[in-house]
Amino acid sequence: MNISHQNIDDINASIQVEIAPADYNPQVDKAIKDQAKKAKLPGFRPGMVPVGHIKRMYGKSILFDEINRMINDKIAEYIGEQKLEVLGQPLPLDEDQDTKYNWDFNDTFNFKYEIGLAPEFEVPFTAETEFTEYDIKADEATLAERIKNLRRSYGKMTNPEVSEEGDVLYAALKQDKEEGIEKTTSVRTDIIEDAKIKKSLVGLKKDDTVKIDVKKAFKVADLARILGITEDEAEALDVTKFELTVKNINRLEESDLNQEFFDKLFPAGEVTTEEQFNEKVTEEVENLFKQNSAQKLRNDMYTFGMDKVEAKFPEEFLKRWLKATNPNLSTEEIEEGFADFISNLKWTIIENRIVTANNLEVKYDEVVELAKERIYAQIKMYNINEEPTDEQLQQFAMQLLSDREQANRLFEEVKALKVFDQLKSTVKLKSKKIDFDKFEKLDK
Repeated sequence: MNISHQNIDDINASIQVEIAPADYNPQVDKAIKDQAKKAKLPGFRPGMVPVGHIKRMYGKSILFDEINRMINDKIAEYIGEQKLEVLGQPLPLDEDQDTKYNWDFNDTFNFKYEIGLAPEFEVPFTAETEFTEYDIKADEATLAERIKNLRRSYGKMTNPEVSEEGDVLYAALKQDKEEGIEKTTSVRTDIIEDAKIKKSLVGLKKDDTVKIDVKKAFKVADLARILGITEDEAEALDVTKFELTVKNINRLEESDLNQEFFDKLFPAGEVTTEEQFNEKVTEEVENLFKQNSAQKLRNDMYTFGMDKVEAKFPEEFLKRWLKATNPNLSTEEIEEGFADFISNLKWTIIENRIVTANNLEVKYDEVVELAKERIYAQIKMYNINEEPTDEQLQQFAMQLLSDREQANRLFEEVKALKVFDQLKSTVKLKSKKIDFDKFEKLDK
C-alpha cells in the first residue's frame, strides 16, 4: 500500500492512498472465512457454510468494508508518522469514485482525501509574561450575608401576626376581572422588584387585602410560577392588577448563635464562641474565593493567549467537515456557530501544544480523583455535616464515569487543570490582595 500527502497551502493538504490486490486480498479472504464460520443460512449447518458461497453472496460488501478499515488505519498511522497536526478528519474527494471500480478483487484502488492542517504559531506564554493572581479577602458585607444565610438555613419557621419585609405571605391572588385567574399560593416578599409594592406588603395581618400590579412586582419566571401558568401566558397577561388577601404569614427566624447551632455546622465542640464561628466562616468563604481567583487567572490567560495568537484556519474544509459529521445541521446553523467553533479550536490547539511541549499526561486515576472531588463538593453543598467514605465516593465516581459524555468532560477538565498549572509555573505571577466587593468589579 502506498500513501503520500501534498500540501496545497499552509493549512490545506491532500492525502493519496493506493491499495493493490496483494495488499487487501489476504485480509479480505480472512474476513470471508470468519464470516463463513459464524454464518447461519438455510440449508447449511452452523459454521459449515462454504467460503465460496459467502464470497458470492457477501464478497463485495466484505471487500468494501475491509478496504475502508485498512485505509482508515493506514491514514491514521501515516498522520502519526508524519506528525501532521490534522484538524477534524480526512474527507474523501471524488465522491463518485466507486463507479470507477468493478470491486471484483482485482482492482488497484486509488483514493484521495482532503485534510485541514493546524496553523503554525508560537505559544505566547513565556517567563516574561506577567499576570496578577488575586488573594481575595472577605469584606464585611459578604461575611454578614454568608452568616445570615447560615443562620436562616438552621432557623425555625414562625407565624407572626404582622408582616415584615422578607416574610413569605400565604395569600389568595385574584385577577381584577370577571372569570380571571384565582390562585392561593406562597408569595416571597424578598423577590418583589418594585419598592413601592414591597412596602405595601409590610404591616399586613391575616385577612388584610391589598391590590398589586403583578407585572411590576415580579419577574416573568417568578410570576408564572406563582400563578401556575406558563411564562408566555405570564408575559401576555391583559389585566395585571390582582387583589392579594393574606391567609397566613410565614417568617424564617434566624438561628441563635449558640452551641447547638455551632455543632450543626461543625464537629461537636470544635467551635464554642462567636469569635471562633466568625473565623471559621471567614476561612470557608475565603477558600471559596480561591476558586474565583483561579477562574479569573484562567480567564486572563485565555484572553491573553487568544489575543496574542493570530492564525488562519482552513475554514472551508472545516465547514465541509462539520456538515459531513453533523448532517442534521443546516448551512445556516454552521455559519451561525462557526466563529465560536474556531475560537474553541484555537484554544484547544494552544492547550495541546502546551501538553506536547511539556510531556503532560492525563492519567485515569487523576480523572477518578477529580470525579470524587466534584461528588464530595456536591454532597457537602446539600449537607455540610455528611462525610461520605472514600469507598462511597469511589462507587459514585465509577457510576459517573460510566457515562461517556461525563467521562470525556472530566478528562478535558483534568487536561485543562494540568495546562493551567503548567502555565502558572511558566509565567510571572504577581500576587495582589483585594476585597471581594472590589474583585467583583474588576471586569465590569
